[in-house]
Amino acid sequence: MRGAWLRVAGAFLVALGLHATGTVLIEGYSEPFAIRAQLVLSCLLAVASVGQTLVVIVGGIDLSVPFVIGFANVVAAQLYGSGWPFPLVCLTVAALAGGIGALNGFLSAALKVHPLILTLGVGTAVQGAVLLWTAGFPTGSAPEALTNFVSIGAEAWIFPVPWLVPATAALLVAVMLVLARTPFGRRLYALGSNPVAARFALISPVRMWTLTYALSAIGAAVAGVLLLGFTGSAYADVGQPYLFQSIAAVVIGGTALTGGQGGYLGTVAGALVLTEINTLLIGLGLQPSMVQAALGAVIIGLVSLYGRAQHVRTTI
Repeated sequence: MRGAWLRVAGAFLVALGLHATGTVLIEGYSEPFAIRAQLVLSCLLAVASVGQTLVVIVGGIDLSVPFVIGFANVVAAQLYGSGWPFPLVCLTVAALAGGIGALNGFLSAALKVHPLILTLGVGTAVQGAVLLWTAGFPTGSAPEALTNFVSIGAEAWIFPVPWLVPATAALLVAVMLVLARTPFGRRLYALGSNPVAARFALISPVRMWTLTYALSAIGAAVAGVLLLGFTGSAYADVGQPYLFQSIAAVVIGGTALTGGQGGYLGTVAGALVLTEINTLLIGLGLQPSMVQAALGAVIIGLVSLYGRAQHVRTTI
């Protein structure tokens, strides 16, 4: 437990160190508008990674996240553009995404198919269905309220940041409470730590995986809808940058890929680190390919470091 908190603290310190470096090297790096932009980008990644955190804790992985993001982005734009009330659009998108995620979790657990393969296959099928539906040319728009919610220049009453930032903070508190204080959170960690012992405790792997993957897809769908407001238009591939960034944020925050350890606070710290790295490298004039290479090197280093930690089940 102490090691996990040290990793979270370390991730926040790395984010602060990167920001200090950017402030010294790049003019205007710490200007209010630049800070708001970094916070908005970090929050979008944190929201996209909330479900990935739960899935990794239970012992799985979800490669359908970027596809569900694109699915939600396009479907929300199309339905709202067709005249649907936006609250109904959100409920419909969440229900459809939850069904996709539940299918991922159920098939992985019931058929004992590795989620790496299954979620990638289901995600690819979802993207194909979206492309067939829109003929490759999605239409629609975002409501003004959604755009204002994520707009970098907007402010939330007494907070000098967009509404997305305090909303993400509220999400962080809610997820931490669920993981620490509810039966679902305890079962999640128990199943991820030791699946065999969890069965003896009458924890159903199929039920837990189905629910966890459904929550993962709903989180990705929320990110897709938020990105619709952020960009102002629908784009089926809008979630592609989040394929590995969502996993990287989880790992950088100290959540073990082997399951049973970690939490959402670390993921938020990881999202801040990734955003700072991207902003710093782009500000220094590096090409996108070099930025991707640097991110890959960071991920490899952290996975190698955290992979040396003893798994929970070996200590029971």
